Amino acid sequence: MMPHEQFTAALAAAAPPADYRPALAALWHEAKGDWQAAHDLLQDGDPACDRVHAYLHRREGDDANAQYWYRRAGVRPSSLTLDDERATLVAELLAV
Repeated sequence: MMPHEQFTAALAAAAPPADYRPALAALWHEAKGDWQAAHDLLQDGDPACDRVHAYLHRREGDDANAQYWYRRAGVRPSSLTLDDERATLVAELLAV
């Protein structure tokens, strides 16, 4: 099963898989429509969390805050669509 298919299948559950690290669990919550739960998981300062944090603020339309988190993560701001950015993040996080 491809990473995106694994992630999509996991969305049928009531909670993210236990082996999902905070950044991936945050994407799971965001995909389920719970932005706040996703945001709450990203406070530990891990670079992957910072990257997903940027995506979340971009998703909510807070571009200034998103820019801060992209800088903090050490990556360029994404020019992908929001759905493509999430899919890219999921693939990267599942590959680690």
